Amino acid sequence: MADTAGQLVPVLEELLGAELPLRLRTWDGTEAGPAGAPVLVLRNRRALRHLLWRPDELGLARAYVSGDLEVAPDSDLYDVLGSLARLTEQTQSFTLRAHPRDLFGPQGRRLLRTAVGTGMIGPRPPLPPEEATRQKLTGSRHSLLRDRKAISHHYDVGNDFYRLVLGPSMVYSCAYWPTGTTSLEQAQEAKLDLICRKLSLRPGMRLLDVGCGWGSLLLHAAEHYGVHGTGITLSGEQARGAQQRIGEAGLSDRLTIRLQDYREVDDGPYDAIASVGMAEHVGTEQFRRYAAVLFGLLAPGGRLLNHQIARRPNLPGESYRMSPFIHAYVFPDGDLSPVGNTVSLLEEAGFEVRDLESLREHYALTLRAWVANLESDWDRAVKLSTLGRARVWRLYMAASALAFEQNRIGVNQILAVRTGSDGGSGLPPTRAEWLGATAGESTGPSV
Repeated sequence: MADTAGQLVPVLEELLGAELPLRLRTWDGTEAGPAGAPVLVLRNRRALRHLLWRPDELGLARAYVSGDLEVAPDSDLYDVLGSLARLTEQTQSFTLRAHPRDLFGPQGRRLLRTAVGTGMIGPRPPLPPEEATRQKLTGSRHSLLRDRKAISHHYDVGNDFYRLVLGPSMVYSCAYWPTGTTSLEQAQEAKLDLICRKLSLRPGMRLLDVGCGWGSLLLHAAEHYGVHGTGITLSGEQARGAQQRIGEAGLSDRLTIRLQDYREVDDGPYDAIASVGMAEHVGTEQFRRYAAVLFGLLAPGGRLLNHQIARRPNLPGESYRMSPFIHAYVFPDGDLSPVGNTVSLLEEAGFEVRDLESLREHYALTLRAWVANLESDWDRAVKLSTLGRARVWRLYMAASALAFEQNRIGVNQILAVRTGSDGGSGLPPTRAEWLGATAGESTGPSV
C-alpha cells in the first residue's frame, strides 16, 4: 500500500472519534498526522496486529516492548505518553468506536481495505517474554507462594540493573526533594532521614522494615540513630544485596535480613515499624490482615510509618487493580487503594493516625531521575537484563512520572501510633517537636 501512514491516520481517527494527537511514521517511510506533533514509529506490520488484537494501552505496550513500535529519535517519550493520555481521557479508552453494523457499510469496507493493505490482519503476535513470565503465576491471589512469585517477577531482575537505575542509594521508593536539593542521592538521603525522624528513632530501639529492599533504610537508621533492625523481603536478590551491604558497613551485629513474608513475623514487639513502598503488593483483600499484623508487632506507644502509592477514588472504574500494562509487566497482583481507605483500615486495626503527608510531586521528580539514569547508560542496562526488560522499565517509569504529575495517582506517608492503655501516644505536643532533629543534629550518640 502506497502512503501507508496517510491511509491509516484518517481511519484511526474515524474509529476513535477523535483527532489523533500524534504523527505516525510507518515502515514504508511515509508520515501523517498533525504537524509538529510527536512522532510514533510503526516499524512493521506486527505493531498494527498488536493493536488489532488488543486495542488499548496493553496492546500499545506489547508493541513497544517487542520493539515493533518506537518513539522517533527526534520526539520525546514524555510528549508521546502525554498525548496518548489525553487521547485516553478524550475517548475514555483506546477501544475502537465502530459499531458491528458499520462493518457492512462504507466505513467497514474502507477499514477492511486498509487492514488488508497494511497487513494488519494476521495471527496474534506472540507475547513478549517479559509478559509471558507473569503468566506463570498460579495459586490463590496473595497466597504466600503466589506473592513470592509475584515479587520475584519484579525485584529479581538483577541487583546490578537496579543499581544502574536507582543510583548508589539503592532506594526504590519516592525520594524527598526539599528546596535546594539538586541530586537524587541527596533526595533519597533526605527521605530516609525524614522516616527516621517521624519514627523518633533512638539508640537501642528495635526497628522492623517491612519490604526492606536492599537495606538502605536500615543502614541509615543504624548508622545515624543507633537502632537494632530487622528487614524482611520476599526477593532473594534483595536479601543477598542487603546482607552484603550490611556486612561491608560492619553492622551485621545490629542488622538482620530475613527472606520472610510479613505474615510470618512472630518476634515482636518492635519499637517502630517502617513499610515503604510495600503495601501496594499486599492486595485490598489482605489489607485488614496486614494492618492487624503490624499493629500486633508494635509495642504500646510504637509508631508505624506506612509509605504507599494511592489511586484517586473518582477515576473511572471501581477496580483497585493497577493498569493492564503495570499488572502484566511490572507489579503483578498489585493494588492501589485511595488513601482514605488506607487510613480507615489502619484505624480499624487499632492504630491512631497522627499525620499524613502527600509526596506526589516528589515521586514525579524521582521517576524522571530514574529514567535519566536508565537512558544515560542504556547499552549497559540492556546487557544487564534484556532489551525488552529495559524497554518495560523505561515505559513504566516515564508513564508513572506523568501519572503523578497529572494527579492520577499519589503517594502518602501515614504516621500511625499504637497508643498505650492510658491513651497516651508518646508524641510531643507539636508536629515540629515530634519530627525531631535531622541526623546531623541528632541528640543521640554518634554510632
